[in-house]
Amino acid sequence: MKKILIGFVMVVLCAACQNTNDNIPQYDTITVVENSVINEKSVPIFPKKAALTTDTAQRFSVELPMRCTVDWNNQSVVSVVPAEKIEIVRLGVGDPLPELSVSGYKFKDMTVAAALNKLLDGTDVAIVMDEQLVEKISGDVASGTLSDTVDLISKMGRAYYSYDETTAEIHLKHRAKWMIKMPKDQSIIMALLDAMHGADVRNLLVNWSDKTVVFEGDWQTEREVSRIIADIASKKYMLAWDMDVYRVYPKTDNPIIWMNLLPAFGKQNIKMSVPGVVGRALVVGPEINTKTLQEFLAQQSNVVLISQGTFSIPNGWQSKFDIGQCSKEDRLETDLVVGATGKYGDYGGYQKIDAKIVLTTKYGELTSFNIPSSVGDNYVIIGIPTHSFVTTPETLVSPFAELVVFMSPRIISVVDSDAAGVNSNVGLSGNALREFLNN
Repeated sequence: MKKILIGFVMVVLCAACQNTNDNIPQYDTITVVENSVINEKSVPIFPKKAALTTDTAQRFSVELPMRCTVDWNNQSVVSVVPAEKIEIVRLGVGDPLPELSVSGYKFKDMTVAAALNKLLDGTDVAIVMDEQLVEKISGDVASGTLSDTVDLISKMGRAYYSYDETTAEIHLKHRAKWMIKMPKDQSIIMALLDAMHGADVRNLLVNWSDKTVVFEGDWQTEREVSRIIADIASKKYMLAWDMDVYRVYPKTDNPIIWMNLLPAFGKQNIKMSVPGVVGRALVVGPEINTKTLQEFLAQQSNVVLISQGTFSIPNGWQSKFDIGQCSKEDRLETDLVVGATGKYGDYGGYQKIDAKIVLTTKYGELTSFNIPSSVGDNYVIIGIPTHSFVTTPETLVSPFAELVVFMSPRIISVVDSDAAGVNSNVGLSGNALREFLNN
């Protein structure tokens, strides 16, 4: 009887345990992401962000497809384009001034506003200073029109005016807005834009449909842009570089054997070797191009195209190619900038492209090369370790991984369209190219 009672008590206790377990609530698995609790019945909760332009919108640019695309199958090492006028026009000048004559007008140590107030004393025209102008000027106008006199006084004080006929007011500012009517050739447009960026002219509004650029600035900005336009208009040549940038992973625990280039392509196709502080630049013949270079590299390594693009400069100028701007994806090397200064012309009795190529990162100059080359030659920059871009103490990147830069320089000959009968961009090859080089 005692055993039966003990058995009954155990059954009751087990049943109680079972009931207790059944009453325990079952919770869904939760995932915590940056302090946000997410389950199948909830939505993510994110912290409030500042009102800033998103990264992808910030990187949007109409120019990128033009800068970041190279048609290697239709590349002309020399092209001829017609010379076109580059015109700069000031916007917002207002209405024409009254047709009045000025004679024997003198002013000394006066601000622009004071000089104009004195000039217009007794007329209905008022002076309104939209911005403070404190520079003092002195001058003497023997005779002329009111428009010419106001224009002269404004320029002397580095100011800009606009006339409102309705209110009879002349408004004065130290900043103005201009429009540049650009030529049709894309390489010249890119060179002009790069030159303006180099002169620290910002907020350029480019209309690629009607080929115009609108910008704002002060007297110094106008003078600098006018100098750029005059210099570009006077050039007979433009230089351009098309380029590919690769990361190369050796297939074995050994570096790339670059000496194999000689038997692969022949000594006659490796024309020059230029050592740098880091890396080496090879001047190679047309036989070594993007296709044949990749085929050579594929025998020893895996090749990844990091970036591709083009940039152009007026003869004797400098410009740069931002690898990150045209990068295929976010990589270690994307803060690298390839800069070039170049001039085409006589080089010790030879017609050469005399260029300096500089590789820089956010930490400063990495290496540079002075490269004189003939038309039709290419550059291959080798021996730049990928570890040059690693910022952490340890990395998964092989110590033998390299950055390889392929650059193909081009010449754009700017000729008088009437004299040469040139109506559009023409690439030279064969006998026409030889004749161009001989001349």
